[in-house]
Amino acid sequence: MLDAAALAAEVAEDLVVGTVRDVHGAVAGRVHGVGDYVTGGTTLTHRVHDGISHIVYTGISAGLKVSAKGLRAAGRAGISPAIEDSPRGRFVVSAVNGLIGDRLREEGSNLAFDMGVRVHGRDISLDRAGVAAAFPDATDKVVVFVHGLSENESHWNRAARPKREVPDRRSYGERLVGEGWTPVYVRVNTGFPIAENGVAMAGVLDRLVQSWPLEVRRIALVGHSMGGLILRAACAVSTDNESPWTDRVTDVICLGTPHLGAPLERVVDQGVRYLGALPESAPFGRILEYRSVGILNLRHGLAQDVQNLPNARYRLVAATLTRSPRSLTSGAIGDYLVPYASALGRSRGGEEMFPGAETLHVPSADHFDLLNHDDIYAAVREWLRDRSDPPTKEESRTR
Repeated sequence: MLDAAALAAEVAEDLVVGTVRDVHGAVAGRVHGVGDYVTGGTTLTHRVHDGISHIVYTGISAGLKVSAKGLRAAGRAGISPAIEDSPRGRFVVSAVNGLIGDRLREEGSNLAFDMGVRVHGRDISLDRAGVAAAFPDATDKVVVFVHGLSENESHWNRAARPKREVPDRRSYGERLVGEGWTPVYVRVNTGFPIAENGVAMAGVLDRLVQSWPLEVRRIALVGHSMGGLILRAACAVSTDNESPWTDRVTDVICLGTPHLGAPLERVVDQGVRYLGALPESAPFGRILEYRSVGILNLRHGLAQDVQNLPNARYRLVAATLTRSPRSLTSGAIGDYLVPYASALGRSRGGEEMFPGAETLHVPSADHFDLLNHDDIYAAVREWLRDRSDPPTKEESRTR
């Protein structure tokens, strides 16, 4: 937890104090500039103001830097419990890395983490012993779940919508166990570039398949938001393996994935440019610039030359706040973060990134409802149905 406190102190020093100092200096400079112009030189009041301001801001900045250094040293010494030991701590780590994960890695922060397959809040060893211990009931059908920006694997545990009288609180993965699938959850540092995460994901899935207790017959990939882009990037990574894991992928399911980009990131980018036009507002633009490469990559989605797997079936799920996907709201913001057309990979010119893909529209739902929704599960269950499998117990009871 001390690492998180140290990071908060560093951010406060860099962004909060730095922004206040720069705005103060810009405003004061404009005000005192009038007096300097009249007198033909720097006035005494201007010099006194600048001297006092320098002392105050330097003192505050130095205090925060010393505090951050001390907190990091205490964290390395093991004085406080590790932030990863609690679900709330893991939530904070994932959220912060989504925002500035690339910067944390460059600085060697203890809060930075790499991609990993997760079981009970911990990375597992991707060797035969580690995988066998983590998945004692492994089947030959593997469904891989990859979360979105600033999320982690526990976000898939969101209670399902719409709520029933007796709500089914199980996740997609838990429900698919009854269909013969083994769920695998991957945690991704979403602050890293999407292409880099795609390469890492390809490596993780290759090692997972090689170490799986059984011969893997089918792989289904399910990605929420940015997770869908990362999975698509992973599928495009070439390999010299004679039997690549991609040959086993039968289904790619994207839930609210911004295939054509997310307009919110483009709005933020424009905001940075507008704020930079004046010295008084430029420091606020620096706050908006304090975002990871992963977020910047959401501006346009994946490159157009990223190829889809020829033998996999693509399923695209898009939510809209309104009931109709043709409303102005659906076209502009869709599910709050991803427009309807972007989630379906349909450009304004009518071109489709996924010709022949099955689609599902989820009305009156937001971006995060896609993490667990009864209507989506019903579709996923049907999409992943192995026609050669015997009926499940639930199906037998309803016949």
